[in-house]
Amino acid sequence: MATHGLMLRAVQCFMRDTYGPRAWASVIARSRQGVSDFEAMLNYDDALADALLTAISAELGKPLAVILEDIGTYLVSDPNVEALRRLLRFAGISYEDFLLSLEDLPGRARLAVSDLILPRLDLRAVADGCYVLRVSGGPAGFGHVMVGILRAMADDYGALVMLDHHGTRKRAEEIGITMVEAAYASGRVFDLGAAVE
Repeated sequence: MATHGLMLRAVQCFMRDTYGPRAWASVIARSRQGVSDFEAMLNYDDALADALLTAISAELGKPLAVILEDIGTYLVSDPNVEALRRLLRFAGISYEDFLLSLEDLPGRARLAVSDLILPRLDLRAVADGCYVLRVSGGPAGFGHVMVGILRAMADDYGALVMLDHHGTRKRAEEIGITMVEAAYASGRVFDLGAAVE
């Protein structure tokens, strides 16, 4: 199996932007993989990705699930990765629109990067304003990345949402999503027509 360079580049940028170049250099030394800079359009061995995440967990003294969620939050909220936020906001004008478009996200990502295979996302309504998102077919722990993305997007839309990673059931990670208030805050400004730098 292989990990797409875009994913490893995201991990690299998260560490450098959040914790600085020294912390990133320490992670590289801990991982003992000898690779410190990742090309977005290449594929890398899964063992390298695993070693890198294990080294980040040791360096920061945080559980891997927390780090993966932080990476998901970073991918949406950091100005250095605005393109992903735009891709996600293209889904609609409300957080619920965004949720209902999640199943299309892997296909939309492939339109942008043809060899990027994201995990399958299946959303099921279980009650009014309550959903379960199943994340399957991707790297272990990707559900935690999705929790970070879902949390950051709720802030982006100004929605008050409760999220709960239920663990893995029938080979898929499950995330409980409860919409408490759709218009809790004003949210971040978003202009679909604005140029991406």
